Amino acid sequence: MISFPNAKINLGLHIIGKRKDGYHEIETCMVPVPLFDALEMILDKKPTWNSTGMDIPGDSKDNLILKAEKLLRKDFPGLPTLNIHLHKNIPMGAGLGGGSADGAFALKLMNNLFDLHLDNFFLEEYAEQLGSDCPFFIENTPKIACGRGEILEPIELSLKGTYLVLINPGIHVGTKEAYAGVTPAPPKVKLEEVLADRGRWKAELVNDFEPSIFRTHPEIGEIKAKLYEAGAFYSAMSGSGSSVFGLFEKKPTDFESKDNYFRFEAIL
Repeated sequence: MISFPNAKINLGLHIIGKRKDGYHEIETCMVPVPLFDALEMILDKKPTWNSTGMDIPGDSKDNLILKAEKLLRKDFPGLPTLNIHLHKNIPMGAGLGGGSADGAFALKLMNNLFDLHLDNFFLEEYAEQLGSDCPFFIENTPKIACGRGEILEPIELSLKGTYLVLINPGIHVGTKEAYAGVTPAPPKVKLEEVLADRGRWKAELVNDFEPSIFRTHPEIGEIKAKLYEAGAFYSAMSGSGSSVFGLFEKKPTDFESKDNYFRFEAIL
C-alpha cells in the first residue's frame, strides 16, 4: 500500500508567548501544497526500513515513520511486520513539514492497512505524540493552528488556481536560532481577518521569524524580494525557514533562481 505525504506552507506565523513547558504559543495558518514524498508499506515476514531520494540525516530510531509504527504497535500488539520504504523528495528542516507529514501519513496508512478503523480524532491524538505539526496532516486541509501548533480550527480558504513557486536555498536554520531572534507578542490584527482579504496579505500577513533570520541569512530575504519583483501577490518564508514561497496569479516568466537551489512550481 502506498501514499504520498505532502508538504505545507504557512500563511502568517505569530509567536505569541513562551509557555511554562518550554514551548512557544503560536498562531498560524497551514495550507497543504502538492510537493510529495512517497511512502510504501508492505506486509512482510521480516521488518525492514529503507529510504531513497534525499539523504535523511540522524538515527533511524528518530524517524517519525518508525515512531508512528511503534505507537500503534504499543496499543495494538500482534500487528504483522512491515517492509517500509520512503522516497524522500520534500527538503528536510526547511519549514515545509515534510517529516511531520511522513509521520502522520504513516499513521493513516497503517490504519488502512491493518483495518484498525481509527477515526481522525484518534489519529490526531497519536499524531500529536509525534510532533506539533503532525496532527495537521491527518485531515490535511487549511487550518488555523494555535497552541504549539496542535490545536486546529478549519478555515474557509482556497488558493485554487494560484501558481506556487517554492524555493529552498539549502540554508540550515535551527529551531533554537529561529526562536532566539523573536520577542513574543500578541498579533496586532486577527489572522482570520487578514486572511479574508488578499489585498492585506503583503503588508499584514507576517511571519515573525523573518526579521531576525533575514538579518542573519540575507540570502533568504533576497529570495522573497525577488519573488515580489517577479510579480507575486504574496511571498513569505514558510515556518522557521529556510524555504520561501511566492503566490502568483499566473506563472511568472522572469523569475530566476540559483542552480543549487531546490525549486518547485505547481498550480494549486
